[in-house]
Amino acid sequence: MSDISLSSQRERLAGHALVEALIAQGVTDVFGVPGESYLAVLDGFHEHADQIRFIACRQEGGAAFMAEAQGKLTGKPGICFVTRGPGATNASIGLHTAFQDSTPMILFIGQVASDQRDREAFQEVDYRQMFGPGTLGMAKWVGEVLEAERLPEYVARAFHTAMQGRPGPVVLVLPEDMLTKPISAPVITPARPAEAAPTPAALAELRERLSAASKPLVIAGGGGWTTEATAALQHFAEAWQLPVGCAFRFQDLFDNAHPNYAGDVGIGINPKLAARVKEADLILAIGPRLGEMTTGGYTLLQAPRPAQQLIHIHAGAEELGRVYTAELLINASMSQAAPALALLTPPATIAWRDWTVAANADYRANLQPTPVAPLDMAEVIRLIDAKLPEGTIFTNGAGNYSGWLHRFHRYTGLHRFGKTQLAPTSGAMGYGVPAAVAAALLQDERWAVNIAGDGDFLMTGQELATATGYGAKKLLVVVVDNGTYGTIRMHQEREYPGRVSGSDLFNPDFAKLAEAFGFAAFYAENTEQVGSALDGAIAAGKPALLHLRLSSDVSTSRSTLSAIRDAARERLGQ
Repeated sequence: MSDISLSSQRERLAGHALVEALIAQGVTDVFGVPGESYLAVLDGFHEHADQIRFIACRQEGGAAFMAEAQGKLTGKPGICFVTRGPGATNASIGLHTAFQDSTPMILFIGQVASDQRDREAFQEVDYRQMFGPGTLGMAKWVGEVLEAERLPEYVARAFHTAMQGRPGPVVLVLPEDMLTKPISAPVITPARPAEAAPTPAALAELRERLSAASKPLVIAGGGGWTTEATAALQHFAEAWQLPVGCAFRFQDLFDNAHPNYAGDVGIGINPKLAARVKEADLILAIGPRLGEMTTGGYTLLQAPRPAQQLIHIHAGAEELGRVYTAELLINASMSQAAPALALLTPPATIAWRDWTVAANADYRANLQPTPVAPLDMAEVIRLIDAKLPEGTIFTNGAGNYSGWLHRFHRYTGLHRFGKTQLAPTSGAMGYGVPAAVAAALLQDERWAVNIAGDGDFLMTGQELATATGYGAKKLLVVVVDNGTYGTIRMHQEREYPGRVSGSDLFNPDFAKLAEAFGFAAFYAENTEQVGSALDGAIAAGKPALLHLRLSSDVSTSRSTLSAIRDAARERLGQ
């Protein structure tokens, strides 16, 4: 391997220079599926194999999900490489997830050679059109490197763009012939993103409005949080004795065991918390973009003018005022906003002490399940929490099964252990398995647990091969098998009771399937079997899968399909 110097002018292939640029940015692992359109880059990974690892995945969607999880875990862009055409279209699901989740990520796409462009050459796609940047696109920026000497410049811009303002994904398109050209352009120094800070005037107004409130509520969410910022958020909440709710699938931003925690504001929200959001006289939104899931379809906060006073702090200036008119808009990065809030002096008399105590009491009461036989998912979550250490990373994709994890697992705070929740606010099925594999490979000292539905698992379950191939150890996949696309079946019963279409599933033996991938495998069909199965999985010394058989009638953590169907028939007069 040749020595990498930031000032080096030595000539090497552009594909090798790209790998050197990634190493200079501190990247040690990348995910992808190899393709002939970027062979020069793959050769660069071979050249620098002692400094950077290319993790070959089994499908580009899985690779993109792994890179998105990498971005969440590290706070720096997750890196994914795919080939042109089908590779890029497969990877788009991870790109869309990174966009909606405000996760820094860079997707590198091999492209047809320059002299073949605009002829609909083999697998040719115009990626600027496909991923078109914008507020409803899939990427913050789509660039194509036409001049090989400018490749390091493009890489540096991609890192800055992915991390600055509202974090998100960037696409860099790499024509095949560009990557094989010898270049002498030097590697550029690591990106240091610019961070916006709240102005003194904005902080003074925030303090004045908050001091005058009687029922304030904090909603924390969005991207760009650091361990220091979440610690500052907790200090601010403690000093001001504020109730804190976490936006949809950002539950690890605040310690769920803290007496100021009010619960998660998302799908399956505690009805008492939903009522409290509406009853609040001031909402302090720190970081979330206040999307459909966090606002209950824009009903908890009415758009465009909420009934509550709204103070909205967000890293992206373009997001402020986009949906909601607020009393105060503050453009600031979370790394700057939270410490600034922590320095604000609370009023001598705090009027909302009882309000905060009651909010936490409502949250704790919501942790009490209604026992279900023969398999109680709430008890499954409790057993996993009891048997695995704090700091375990939990992942999930999309489906009703995730409601038990969101409701009953208590995230103990990003500031204590780092990121512990990897879940798609985009609602993408198939996210959980690749995210858990990425977590197990990138942070192998910690446990990674994926809770997956049967439909969700089979979207990306082939990535079990990636886990065993690259030596994952502390990885547990729990497949909740109820033989149906549960969320869709729930909606069907609610809208068209008794008329099932397309939502039935015909599943394999998941335990045997896992064994074929080299996993230890366990099975349980009642709660009594779960404890010993978990003990076996934890002691296996290799990745493990637990196959749980759940009745299809057990729809959510609050209701059954039969109850939903009966209510719909009564509503419709059937």
